[in-house]
Amino acid sequence: MMRRIYSISHLGFFVPRKTIYRTFRFNARGYCDPSGLASPKPQGPLARYRDLVGEGKLRHDPYQERVAIELEKLLGRLEQYEREMEEYHEKLANWEAEREHERRKLMMNEAERKQQGGNQSSKLVERWMFRKRPENLEPGVGKWVSYLNRERKLDSLVGSRPTGPEAPKGLYIYGNVGSGKTMLMDMFYGATVGLVKHRRRFHFHEAMLNINEHMHYIWKNQVEEKPFHSSISSWIMNLPFDMKVKEWLAAEEKYNRELHMKHILPAVADKFLIDQQTGQRGASVLCFDEIQTVDVFAIVALSGILGRLLASGTVLVATSNRAPKDLNQDGMQKEIFQKLLSKIEEHCEIVLIGSEIDYRRFAAQRCEHQVRYFWPLESNVVNEYEKVWCQLTNQLGGRITSETIPVMFGRKLDVPESCKGVARFSFEYLCGRPLGAADYIAVAKHYHTVFISDIPVMSMRIRDKARRFITLVDELYNHHCCMVCHAASAIDDLFQGTEEGTLFDLESFQFETEIEGSKLRRDVLAEGKVSSAGAPTGIISMLSGHEEGFAFRRAVSRLIEMQTPLYLEGVRAIHPYFQLQGHVAHRSSPSTGTLRSQVSP
Repeated sequence: MMRRIYSISHLGFFVPRKTIYRTFRFNARGYCDPSGLASPKPQGPLARYRDLVGEGKLRHDPYQERVAIELEKLLGRLEQYEREMEEYHEKLANWEAEREHERRKLMMNEAERKQQGGNQSSKLVERWMFRKRPENLEPGVGKWVSYLNRERKLDSLVGSRPTGPEAPKGLYIYGNVGSGKTMLMDMFYGATVGLVKHRRRFHFHEAMLNINEHMHYIWKNQVEEKPFHSSISSWIMNLPFDMKVKEWLAAEEKYNRELHMKHILPAVADKFLIDQQTGQRGASVLCFDEIQTVDVFAIVALSGILGRLLASGTVLVATSNRAPKDLNQDGMQKEIFQKLLSKIEEHCEIVLIGSEIDYRRFAAQRCEHQVRYFWPLESNVVNEYEKVWCQLTNQLGGRITSETIPVMFGRKLDVPESCKGVARFSFEYLCGRPLGAADYIAVAKHYHTVFISDIPVMSMRIRDKARRFITLVDELYNHHCCMVCHAASAIDDLFQGTEEGTLFDLESFQFETEIEGSKLRRDVLAEGKVSSAGAPTGIISMLSGHEEGFAFRRAVSRLIEMQTPLYLEGVRAIHPYFQLQGHVAHRSSPSTGTLRSQVSP
């Protein structure tokens, strides 16, 4: 049976321009705090939650209220912590600058001694430059000893690294699909506007892609061969020493950098703490949506990145479908996972949202019509689906073109049909080829409305396609796109269980793909360390059928919510396309804290 079709004007993203302001103010993800757009201090999560319950927009849930209370307590502790962190970062910056100044002075003194020794006797220089290495001394040991001696001197001259203030415990929120985890996290994130200077919010796919992008950048810089003169720092080239002494200085500098880059994840973690626009040290608060450990790379990367961030004082608020101890049911990299688990339990309160209600379904039941999902694959339904496409593209100007959009790592994706922020694809085009999260994020960012036709019923026979489709739904939902579907069955019947085994495709994440074809994920070594060197090793996914059950339920739950008028009305207010086009007053940004309905992944 086909859902009843309503006129285009019914949908939120086609609201006439004179009503855009109202739509944005009250419908951004359904529950944006309207005071937050004009007030320097938005409502806290508890006050906002209770207001929405009082207005009838949310149904009261004691589990959700408990989490809102915990988030409110954390918010109260952040104000003092932010001041303490500002003072700490100022001290740290001064300490680092002084230490680097003293380090260069030590290097200069050593270079002067070598220069003077060279002027006294050419034979001494010859003996120094070509002296035999003791047979029992391994290459690099001399540099290592010099490095340690230098570090000890610096500790005595400058003192040890400043100690940061004790961070308040964050929250790890877990529970069933649709129980409200992401909504509450976003309420908290929105309330930190103006309170916390450095704040970031990542979904799992986006975070993993960012990790890979930073890893690729660092590795590429390390392996690039540069001419000797271009590789020597300018401060060395300008010194009044002969070239042999400058070469020695350059070698010591290179060794110093290599020591700091021996394990790459701490360096990548530091990139998470940098505001790319201002160059300032980054988030004191990290909101991480949908933590999962789908393979070895995810375990190693999360352990290294989160471990570094938590140790440096970042406050973590995370959501997941599983309790921390249950994240790794397949037993991958147990030792490294245990480190990750210990860090989360040490730095976060573990809070369960115990509700069995999927609030996306609850919200959909209160709506009369679901207008963006067409089924089954019959000619009369095809005609209705095509009619919506034609109506929309005619309204937008009617000129349908093909184009190419950029994807991460220098890749590109061809879009066969598009028109002013609207695109159309077949299921096979997006999910029948080795595409993944990077491609779907690119689509979600470029198009506020995505038409997808010929969606089949999915089972183990097409498990790769099904896994890609789940990832596609995740990214369209995360970017608040309108998704217009033409499928073989009703939403609840799209996925036909996992009794035949696991349903997972390594390609579905595609973190490794970039223009030169290198496979970054392969550089996770067997012992679980991510290093700048070492033989690559394949990654074998062991995602369980039970884990797929979560993914199925999440995708179905999100598809249901994406058909509701409340979700659709928020598209114009939230989607990046309209923000970039300047169509929304008081442009939305990550700092506006716009929220979804009473739901979570």
